[in-house]
Amino acid sequence: MRLLLLCVGRAKPGPERDLVERYIGRAAAAGRSLGFSAIELREIDESRARRAQDRKLEEAKAIRAALGGAAQIFACDETGKNISSADFAAQLGGARDSGVATLGLVIGGADGLDPGFRAEARLAIAFGAMTWPHQLARVLAAEQLYRAMTILAGHPYHRI
Repeated sequence: MRLLLLCVGRAKPGPERDLVERYIGRAAAAGRSLGFSAIELREIDESRARRAQDRKLEEAKAIRAALGGAAQIFACDETGKNISSADFAAQLGGARDSGVATLGLVIGGADGLDPGFRAEARLAIAFGAMTWPHQLARVLAAEQLYRAMTILAGHPYHRI
């Protein structure tokens, strides 16, 4: 299964970007032996539309194009479920085991995700009740992808 971390907006060079790249690299290396053929970061340009609703619609269209036709979507959304790392790993493993070819973990733009796009998501998750800057949300998502790979592999990185 191919796993994509899709983020609206471009990350600026710096420690947050470096940390995301490090976790994505670790996740990809760990995931190869677990049936994850690729784990990669993709950035989608922010819309320049004037109205927030129009921006979200344009960004959703670009996300769909980046995902391709039959991809499964996990949306990062402040109204999503708070799930444990083990549950997140189980969701990824379940998607892999059910034959999903591509799964996109999606972080929307500053205005969030289009409600129609969010409704298409198989799972909507939140990183707690607090609001996080986009750069840190990326780090959290990338780290959770790596943690999920270690959980699925039985590696001791994740301790309860």
